[in-house]
Amino acid sequence: MKVIYLHQYFNTPEMAGGTRSYEMARRMVRAGHEVHIVTSFRESNSQCKGWFDTEEAGIYVHWYPVPYSNHMSYKERISAFLSFAKAARRKTIQLEGDVIFATSTPLTIALPAIPAARKKKIPMVFEVRDLWPQMPIAMGALNNPLLRFAAQWLERWAYKNSSAVVALSPGMKEGVVRSGYPAEKVAVIPNSSDIQEFSYDADAAQKFRAERDWLGQKPLLVYAGTFGKVNGVDYMVDLARALLARGSDVRILLVGEGAERFNVKDAAFKAGVFQKNLFIEDPLPKKKMPGLLSAATVASNLVTDLPEARANSANKFFDALAAGKPILVNHGGWMHELINARDCGLAVWQKSIDEVAETLDKKMHNREWLVQAGLAARNLAETYFDREVLAAQLIEVLESAVADRAQQASAIAPGHYHFKPH
Repeated sequence: MKVIYLHQYFNTPEMAGGTRSYEMARRMVRAGHEVHIVTSFRESNSQCKGWFDTEEAGIYVHWYPVPYSNHMSYKERISAFLSFAKAARRKTIQLEGDVIFATSTPLTIALPAIPAARKKKIPMVFEVRDLWPQMPIAMGALNNPLLRFAAQWLERWAYKNSSAVVALSPGMKEGVVRSGYPAEKVAVIPNSSDIQEFSYDADAAQKFRAERDWLGQKPLLVYAGTFGKVNGVDYMVDLARALLARGSDVRILLVGEGAERFNVKDAAFKAGVFQKNLFIEDPLPKKKMPGLLSAATVASNLVTDLPEARANSANKFFDALAAGKPILVNHGGWMHELINARDCGLAVWQKSIDEVAETLDKKMHNREWLVQAGLAARNLAETYFDREVLAAQLIEVLESAVADRAQQASAIAPGHYHFKPH
């Protein structure tokens, strides 16, 4: 099978950010398939003026220079989406393939994928990584009625022209089905846990801690991800202030980049917690994340409390599970339910910041709880979210689309997680 894999924001392990597409594609290659990634090169100071190719772990990667960052305005981002879509359409049509696999966000990835699939007379499978455009609408980013209409039309058009859809969480599947798309053609394949790569590394943990004189052997709460409006990372500033008021020795480390980073840093400085019990560092390449999580006592996944955000399938959640670390989640939804059901962390949705600080401080000094919650996290990763298993499901979904059996998608990956009572 030859797969043309469209992902505007593809990353290798040498780069900061999620590597889902890389990990899935290299497993496709290992299974004997040929994979061509069509993506963008986002460096703003790039001297490249057109397409260039690299080979990454047997994957043929086609890069097109389109600068992009989380600091851009929504207007600038839309311009980047459309610029890439235009170039990617031409490139995709040039490539030979049996199936087009297009992964969002952005939703504009459908603009090159659908015309190319039609022209080549091959199926297109669409992957939904976010409830888009519901999220930007809920965040107030799509206030223009025309843009809102265009985004909603694009969403329906993408689903209508998909042989099958891959959703990254049960809530995302519900969103796709609400649009009228057949449920039996929707597979649920979440972001995954890299079981071997994230196994605990005592040496890496000790090295990480030794390099930071503010840390030593103190308990460490980590957030590693984007500083965007939807992430609500300022939650950690409030938590740091509450912990400081309690006299806690817990340290908080925020690792990442994004439009809200300056505001978070400024808020931490004004709250009197910056460089006292809250620290901020630049994003790490994916290959260095296991060392960070090995050093962490507890990891976290943060989202602004909006119903549309609760279906998220953030990499950081699954990385923490793979690392066998308890995880703090401050939002409702399926992750909240999983944590409560499996006792693998702290589900603090709708709890006051003082209550969270008190509970967190106690738990992070409770060795027995840390061990048991960590084991439960690792067990959850191995039971449901092992990358090897989920990659095999994705390959089977693509093969079913090629064989004109896309109605099997839901049976291949139903996304049923057995929640036991807390």
